[in-house]
Amino acid sequence: MSALHGRTAIVTGAGRGLGRVEALELARLGASVVVNDFGQPGRDGTGEASPTPAEEVAAEIVAAGGAAVAHHGDVADFEQARGLVQLALDTYGSLDILVNNAGILRDRMVFSMSEDEWDSVLRVHLKGHFNTTRFAAAHWRERAKSSGGPVYGRIVNTSSEAFVAGSAGQPNYAAAKGGIVGLTTSTALALRKYGVTANAICPRARTRMTRDVFEGFAAPAEGLDPLAPEHVAPLVGYLAAPAAAQVNGQVLVVHGGMVAVLDRPRIAAQFDTAKEAFGYEELDELLTPYFAGRGPNETFAATEVLGLKRAHRP
Repeated sequence: MSALHGRTAIVTGAGRGLGRVEALELARLGASVVVNDFGQPGRDGTGEASPTPAEEVAAEIVAAGGAAVAHHGDVADFEQARGLVQLALDTYGSLDILVNNAGILRDRMVFSMSEDEWDSVLRVHLKGHFNTTRFAAAHWRERAKSSGGPVYGRIVNTSSEAFVAGSAGQPNYAAAKGGIVGLTTSTALALRKYGVTANAICPRARTRMTRDVFEGFAAPAEGLDPLAPEHVAPLVGYLAAPAAAQVNGQVLVVHGGMVAVLDRPRIAAQFDTAKEAFGYEELDELLTPYFAGRGPNETFAATEVLGLKRAHRP
């Protein structure tokens, strides 16, 4: 029997890219899938919304022998997120898995970013993750209280290495992805007593959203691209499955043939005052030598972290 036989999953932003292959993988593992996608053509969240992307992926799942239904709502809208969860319950009688993937990009340097560019990205990524989580969590809590014991629930959120490494032209995106990690770990603690786990992935994948990020990294002439979204989907399937019952509150980086579990932040150095309280002079004496040689230009840019070779450009 397939790992997710009899389970119901929601995947947001599933009309294209990562969300699409994640929905297909969950269906392959036996889950009935609610395919959510607002259907706007622009990766910046602009353009007229269309039901086509969600419907095409749902049809693809059905054609392969699975069960799927499309949802065209905006997950960043509180009531539409409520409707998404209710659609899963009304259609399949249960909800077991929530994969939050929907997002947009509106890149700009921090000194040039508009209020709308900031608000819109946090709205879709961070509020969108919260909205669906809120209604799924309420459902699982009520089920657990009614049954008198734990239930089956899995949340897989989509963060990014941008929250750790920084991304100079994406202050809104990096902030949203950092917020998603905080939301994930808080949710993991709050729901564990009900049998629900929550984890976050940081995928590296060549999609419509990341075409600029990976523009200089050449795909191989033969074989599967290390940045193909298909490398990410199996981890989502695993985290959604019973086998991952002990995996909770984790952040995992995933791309071509690699999964890395991020450690929680650790103290790199500690300084204690020799007096009752620190003063400027003592901090200068302790901290200035420690940071000497590092300089303000020490960065963890995404292109340095990736370990990929840039394509040759004439």
